Amino acid sequence: MVAQQTGAQPPEPSAGRPPAAPDGPGAGWGPGAFADWLTARLAAFLQRPAGSIDPRTPFAEYGLDSVAALSLYGDIEEEFALHLEPTVAWDHPSVEALARHLADEYARRSPGAAHGPAEV
Repeated sequence: MVAQQTGAQPPEPSAGRPPAAPDGPGAGWGPGAFADWLTARLAAFLQRPAGSIDPRTPFAEYGLDSVAALSLYGDIEEEFALHLEPTVAWDHPSVEALARHLADEYARRSPGAAHGPAEV
């Protein structure tokens, strides 16, 4: 796990949450909002500035191993109530790719559920 490699504990799930979806409260989350959230989470896991994360760079190039990826996906499930298949890391291996996938999955949810992260 990256947190173990760096000696840090994974951040709390809400730590990387952006303040609101791009179009304001009540609007659906698009790829940009998910990319911001994912970038913040990845930066926290890696203990580096979010600005140093390239959304097109594969997670593996940042040293995000399968255990850390599962932790990240657990955070996604907790925050957004989206259940991810274990293969999502292979199918969507970067912030940009995963953000598009999450936005698509989030949009498929019932209209009442597409208003932002799940409350914890």
